Amino acid sequence: MNKSDSQPAAGAPGATRPALPGADLVYFPDAGLAEPDDLLQRLLASVEWTQQTIRLFGKSHPQPRLEAWYGEPGASYSYSGIQHEPLPWNADLLPLRRSVEAICGRRFNSVLLNWYRDGNDYMGLHADDEPELGNEPCIASLSLGATRRMYFRHRRDATIGTFSLDLASGSLLIMQGATQQNYKHGIRKTARPCGPRINLTFRWVAARDDQRS
Repeated sequence: MNKSDSQPAAGAPGATRPALPGADLVYFPDAGLAEPDDLLQRLLASVEWTQQTIRLFGKSHPQPRLEAWYGEPGASYSYSGIQHEPLPWNADLLPLRRSVEAICGRRFNSVLLNWYRDGNDYMGLHADDEPELGNEPCIASLSLGATRRMYFRHRRDATIGTFSLDLASGSLLIMQGATQQNYKHGIRKTARPCGPRINLTFRWVAARDDQRS
């Protein structure tokens, strides 16, 4: 299955709804950002990037990308055994949040940024299904820079083939409904020449008190 298996998204000019069973995806090839290449350079300079260390098979490895977590106070997020406390929104991220919220019709209190420096940086298969995101989270994924291919694989049904989608600079992919329950997604390495890419995934993280209630 590939990105051509899609249908127009009702009420969203220029958007498509990829036909993926058990998923609810909306893809905007152009999210209407002004000068996305300039925005990429500003974020590379203004974001407080870190490279986390993860343990695999008893050995420590640097993650194959750089990342940052921004958001409102209390929007703490834990994944891959790492607890993330949000940095305050900066002047570049706040207007981006407002733009994405206007497109999605949803509120977001945090964003995870990943910086893929070249084709060697990647993201393994995973689902955004942590408890603090809720049962059916809406994840809005904004791409800047080099086009990279995201692929989806069903978590239980091997008869559903791998679905892939090229995420262009300035595009927005909304993953909602049961998508995270049914699918994992990732970004593979690529051997072709590839410049830097920043991916921003806006989300709503429940405060710890809300998670316990």
